[in-house]
Amino acid sequence: MPRTMSVSDSIVVLAEPSDVYARLSDPTAMGRWSPENRGAKVLGERRGTYVGMVFEGRNKRGPVSWTTRCTVTAADPAERFAFRVHAIGARRPVLPGPIATWEYRFEPVEGGTRVTETWTDDRRAWPDFLANTFDRVATRGHTFAVFQRRNIRTTLERLKAVLEAPDA
Repeated sequence: MPRTMSVSDSIVVLAEPSDVYARLSDPTAMGRWSPENRGAKVLGERRGTYVGMVFEGRNKRGPVSWTTRCTVTAADPAERFAFRVHAIGARRPVLPGPIATWEYRFEPVEGGTRVTETWTDDRRAWPDFLANTFDRVATRGHTFAVFQRRNIRTTLERLKAVLEAPDA
């Protein structure tokens, strides 16, 4: 069965695009809304988000934890933030290779911002049968596309709750 290589979802947040971008483009804060991410550590100089910035994300799914190395590929304030995941490992990201790309787009709408989150599977060299088998083991029965669609919805709903809270 051919894989779905990309999934996305959107939500409207009652906040300005610049405010939403400022929150989402800080990888150290991603653990506040992501169901798997537990935060990140920026490697090298920390001077805001910029294309080429490298960070290591800490992740957890059930009892399994892992670390990824990511590089920011888009940092357009109030418009777009994206990064590619290109290494993975249990404690340190020692296995290099294309894994995934995450992108966030910010569109001004009446009264707020439409935030669109997209996950793209970068494992293009993997045969579909191998990727589907690996995915079902790693996610306890789902393809990554199905699994990430749920994660994206959770992330967007949590982000909306944080940004629209009275003390935000």
